[in-house]
Amino acid sequence: MASPSNYFFLVSLAVLLPFLIIFASATTYIDAICQSVTDKAFCAKTLNAYPAAGSATSQFQAATATLNLAISYADKSAGFTGNAAKENPTLKTQFAASQDAFVTISKSLKSAASELKISPDTANYDVMVCSDSIATVKNLVEKNTDNSSKTVMTMTLMMEKLLTIAVGATVAVGG
Repeated sequence: MASPSNYFFLVSLAVLLPFLIIFASATTYIDAICQSVTDKAFCAKTLNAYPAAGSATSQFQAATATLNLAISYADKSAGFTGNAAKENPTLKTQFAASQDAFVTISKSLKSAASELKISPDTANYDVMVCSDSIATVKNLVEKNTDNSSKTVMTMTLMMEKLLTIAVGATVAVGG
């Protein structure tokens, strides 16, 4: 006859095993995304901290979560630059153009997300063209010394890192 501690172990294993398998799978999907990213440690840390990517049950889900993370960040950056344009009359034109660039990034990423399953190559292209918008924002604000411009530059550099991970996501799916 089995002891109560053996029953506890078997019940615990039965309860935890599905979660361990999902975690192991999500880690595999995240590793596949980060494989083509230069800063693999940042990629893995970022995606493991993002619940939608960390709990993905397929490579496609992990890639979609990655694109959604980048979309969310682009949208927040567009909102910040829009507010900065209203609050800084002397830099209004530069911040408004930066906002447009972040809106363009968001639209490209949404397009990539919608095309990911059908055409990963097209999704990959949609993410890669976002680098033009990143260059635009850098050229507009990198020489400014005000706090809003510094914040926009920090956001732009983070967006650049997220776009690199988004490219890795499209590559992992087949792009």
